Amino acid sequence: MGEYMFGKIGFVILFLSLILFLTNCEKHVVKSIKLSKGPHLFIDDYLIAENSFLNRTVNNPKKLSEPILRGGKKYDDIWQPYVSVLKDPKTGIFRMWYNVPVNENEMSRCRIGYIESYDGIHWIRPHKVLDFPSEIQFGVTVLDRGIDFEDPSERFVLATYLKPGLRIATSPDGFKWTLISDKPVLLHNHDITSVFWDTIRKQYFAIVSHRLSGFGDPSNPSIDDRRRIPHESISKDLKHWKKIWPIIEPKISAPIEEGETQFYAMSGVLTRGDILIGLVKVLRDDLNATYGKTGKEMGDMKRKAAGIGYTVLAWSRDGITWQRDHEPFIPRNPVPGTFDHAMAWGDEQIIVGDETYIYYAGYERGHKINRFNERHLGFARMPRDRYVSMEADFNGGTLITKPLILNGKKITINANVVGECKVRLLDNNYEPISGFGWINLIGDSVSHKVNWQEDLYSLSDKSVRLEFKLKNAQLFGFDLY
Repeated sequence: MGEYMFGKIGFVILFLSLILFLTNCEKHVVKSIKLSKGPHLFIDDYLIAENSFLNRTVNNPKKLSEPILRGGKKYDDIWQPYVSVLKDPKTGIFRMWYNVPVNENEMSRCRIGYIESYDGIHWIRPHKVLDFPSEIQFGVTVLDRGIDFEDPSERFVLATYLKPGLRIATSPDGFKWTLISDKPVLLHNHDITSVFWDTIRKQYFAIVSHRLSGFGDPSNPSIDDRRRIPHESISKDLKHWKKIWPIIEPKISAPIEEGETQFYAMSGVLTRGDILIGLVKVLRDDLNATYGKTGKEMGDMKRKAAGIGYTVLAWSRDGITWQRDHEPFIPRNPVPGTFDHAMAWGDEQIIVGDETYIYYAGYERGHKINRFNERHLGFARMPRDRYVSMEADFNGGTLITKPLILNGKKITINANVVGECKVRLLDNNYEPISGFGWINLIGDSVSHKVNWQEDLYSLSDKSVRLEFKLKNAQLFGFDLY
């Protein structure tokens, strides 16, 4: 009997040991991530295997205190939170397209305003109003397909909305436009659209506003149960589009979104390495910016509240599904009387040297309050790719990546180092690699140079990990060249 029990216990121990061995093997057999050339950001945990004593921080870009374009006919006549900004590759001139009103009695029709700048901040006035071959409800996304595009007469693309859907026009120069179809190329039921080119998957994608039922709160009938929800579609030719699917929805569990949370749009999408990064316009239509005032007291007779808005980050690694933050990336200004006190809605971002320029709509007092005169265009900037940082305080912290394949000649590190930051390479089993030991980074740079003893190219097609040690430092990501 004793021998039987011993045999049984021995079998159990052997079985558990086998399970532990296989689990340990599985931990170390992790599929390597093959990285493309370009930036790779720690905006989420996709690249991160381990981090100790680091805080993830959303970094707000630095705003200018005054708008760069103002609402009202005596100024720049901007009145909707939609703009496109492109930098001409030959002249270096910044070109902006934006919505101007048809007249102050028309709440649901726009025209296209156009203006230029030498630095992207100070604009040459007065603006022009461009002709367009149909009515425009809202929206003005402009793409430049480049000087080498196969048909120069269709180099530029403009996307806008006119019920019941997305309209597309093309142009040789961004001034004279021709619709590619008399009918909408994509149907959706709300008035906001954006179209982008996905450089990773070589296809167009549209982010469109579409109302859905079923998000209401029965305990609070003042909350709209048909909220604006951004949807996506993709196309290879701008004419044939897949059926739309929802990508951004409110999370009732997030305290900041407990009331009537809507998403006006997602715009300004940039490709950064292997990730798409967009700006989501969040609307809380049940809150007031002005303390002690209701929407009716400020002139909006249809609403109890005038509404507030801010911008959060969203990102996608497959071009189909999106993640987003809840914490504001572009917060509204808490100071009453400022041009963006009620709303700060990001709509466009472009890379200019080592900086990211961001253009956002600022509303003075509320969502629908004096819309022709109290909506303006703000400007914010930040060092390139510094959306989110992994930060260490004076106690220090560590970050180790998942197994990576770095088929490149060198990397640079995007970091702000007040105290200490150093980096080295490990193999897949967390062992240091000879010739790729600790390199200390000093100061604040979007491209700290990393000069190891050995050539990074010698590790091509091999699985490695980056290990960072930080103290009083911010780590944003790295670039592979």
